[in-house]
Amino acid sequence: MMQDAQRQSFFNESKPACPVRGHWVSFSLVNELGEGTAYGGLPYTVYDSAGQEYKGRLNAEGVAKLHNLFCGPVVLVFDDMYSGTEQPYQRLMLRSTYKLPITELQVRAEQTRFTVADGRRSESNPAQQKANRFYQVEVRDLVRHVAHLPPIAQRSHQPQRHALKMMGDLGFGPPQSNLAGVVLFPNNHTALEVRPLRAFRPMLSIEDDFCALNLYQLALMATLSYCNFGQEPPKKPQDQVRFPLDPSVGHLFAEQLSGFHEAWRFDAEQVQRFYPIYEEVPYSQRFEILPFDPELYPQNQPELGDKQEHPANLHFFDDEKLGTDTQAFITHHDEVILIAVRGTASAADGMRDANAHQVAFVEGVGKAHEGFYQAYCAMRNFVLRYLDQFYTGQRIIICGHSLGGAIALLLAEGLRRAPEGNYNILLYTYGSPRAADAEFTEGASTLVHHRIVNHNDPVPSVPAPWMNTTAKLWIPGAITLFSAPAPGGLLFAAGLVRLGGNPYRHHGEQHHFMPIMLPDGTQSSVLWKPGCESIQEAGCNRALQLHGDMPERDNLLKQLFQANQHFMTASYIPAAWATLRRWQQTQENNGPLITPREFELLDLALETMRQQLRNKRRELARLRPANDRSYEHSEALNTEIDRLYISRERLATLRWRRLEARDVYGSQAHSAHLQPTLKRWFSHRENHELSQVARIPPALHHEWGRAQTLDIDSIV
Repeated sequence: MMQDAQRQSFFNESKPACPVRGHWVSFSLVNELGEGTAYGGLPYTVYDSAGQEYKGRLNAEGVAKLHNLFCGPVVLVFDDMYSGTEQPYQRLMLRSTYKLPITELQVRAEQTRFTVADGRRSESNPAQQKANRFYQVEVRDLVRHVAHLPPIAQRSHQPQRHALKMMGDLGFGPPQSNLAGVVLFPNNHTALEVRPLRAFRPMLSIEDDFCALNLYQLALMATLSYCNFGQEPPKKPQDQVRFPLDPSVGHLFAEQLSGFHEAWRFDAEQVQRFYPIYEEVPYSQRFEILPFDPELYPQNQPELGDKQEHPANLHFFDDEKLGTDTQAFITHHDEVILIAVRGTASAADGMRDANAHQVAFVEGVGKAHEGFYQAYCAMRNFVLRYLDQFYTGQRIIICGHSLGGAIALLLAEGLRRAPEGNYNILLYTYGSPRAADAEFTEGASTLVHHRIVNHNDPVPSVPAPWMNTTAKLWIPGAITLFSAPAPGGLLFAAGLVRLGGNPYRHHGEQHHFMPIMLPDGTQSSVLWKPGCESIQEAGCNRALQLHGDMPERDNLLKQLFQANQHFMTASYIPAAWATLRRWQQTQENNGPLITPREFELLDLALETMRQQLRNKRRELARLRPANDRSYEHSEALNTEIDRLYISRERLATLRWRRLEARDVYGSQAHSAHLQPTLKRWFSHRENHELSQVARIPPALHHEWGRAQTLDIDSIV
């Protein structure tokens, strides 16, 4: 009878071959080099066609063999939970919410590496020659709970999933409601190549000091905040979620980076490739998108209706109900919690931008821009709920562009003052308008904030120090100031009403991109800390040009024509990338941060600005009525002229400054991951080639360039 059973097909119309013993099966788990030592001693479970369970451990070479099984195929699973004490696994398995079902297999797979740098599978494996059957598998093929694991990568030798389903339909295999495991066929040795569980994450410095690494990386993250979360279905998911939309927040973190794919698109209209500097880490140390599994997590169950939790409402804030339309995302790993806040992208954003009325900053001191404060209040509880669940002492890094930078500042200061948290905040903003008054700025002096301004970007000019206003929003186009500055700016300015109050003041240490254009078309961009308002937007000069409560329209229009310098993919990201490349080259070559030629060009531009301020001072003195003693701006103008002189002195120091690795990479300067990470980054031709933006060719005697316009009237 046994011989007759063995001659039957393993599957007929009703069931497998008759349940008699006598079959054997052997299998091995190997890495991509065909070596099984990484899986030696790993516990396994096998279910045969009669539902009998067999437990054991792989030998030191990752091999096991079972005899005298019931006839037919068997199901192999590796579902034993991790029992060690290594971090971060214990923390992830025991945290208060969303405890992860991490298996021994997952931990072993995280300790293996890819043989190909980009994670592509090779077509051959030495173990394939020694086996009757060969499968390329992933951890999720061999365990029951898979929601926290990456999606399946492309493979040529996949296990026969239909065989597992047939065994389940016929009532054979493991007694579980869902199908798990890989089907092995009897009287065969099967080699299973387990894909390494490795992931990419953007490398970030957690030090207070400014570094070129964070400048570039966080510019990309701030840009990503404009994207959707990309979850399908976006609301009320039933059993699983996907993230097919590229680019989107969910697709980047849950699909590409967790699947060991380098991403470069952070804007739907982006053409030029900007790759973050990614470090390779064990999968459990990636930036996490939380799992969705209603069986494991009661808070995921669809029956909860509006109270149901899922990745989109845990990681992504998009407030439409309250009308602020604030958008942000949050994610974390064991060292960093990352928060990125979106800039202006809608009419509601524009209305909030235009509302410059001041209200009390309840969480601290001073007053804040009412529109920005409302947006911060809308997202505060969302952030605090996330921190309550997943904050374990990480550095909280917050970034934002434009309006997002202003909201990020209020959020950072609110969190810094939160009595329950003792949070350690690091803030980078790009093209941010002023968000609060002088009292707020002084009260937040210990908040670490690096504020980036690109050349003549108009947005950091508003609200001007003299504004405490509510815009007449019914004026057509007024709300477009930030989303489309050129057409909306004048109408916005026309609706201002003077109400008094403390002056608006920027917070944080300003870092300014100063570009140079040469006759042959090559460019350079120097990042420095000017320390004066004139470089950024010459606020006092604009205040001097007020007629009553109205700004000078022509000069405001000139500023708004620089609006292209406000956008991330067109200006801030290229300038940040150029700064990173320049600083890398400077540090590697132990050269000065700027060349003598560059200094002369920039110095000439600054002296031109200084002379313009002197001319403006003489003009005002000439036009001022003899009996007018109320004008208080002359002293401010003199102070600004002095500051501009100090700025020139600061620029001069760049001729002698030598950069250290920490200036470029911050806390990652001496990381063991840095060199292999940079090798991967430079493998992309966009980063490997020397860029004209990052470096200026040697000057010829007859060749003199000019600094790109740094004109007081064009900035104002």
